[in-house]
Amino acid sequence: MSLAKPWRDLDRATVGSAPDRYALYELGDADGETVGFGTGVLRDELKEALAYGDAAKVRWESADSLDHAERLLAEHVKE
Repeated sequence: MSLAKPWRDLDRATVGSAPDRYALYELGDADGETVGFGTGVLRDELKEALAYGDAAKVRWESADSLDHAERLLAEHVKE
């Protein structure tokens, strides 16, 4: 199930403004179709996603820890 957050363009400005904390993130294509989910330190993860160019959009939900981010992911996967 997708995150209930608005999409942001996955570009350098978004990466630069992303919080430097753990998060669950969702990557999307140019049409807003989900191409994957991930967890980790958001800014680092988005830098990598931008470098590989596999997605055009992103949205995220901040977490308190990696464990918390992984629990959020598990909740979204089972829905």
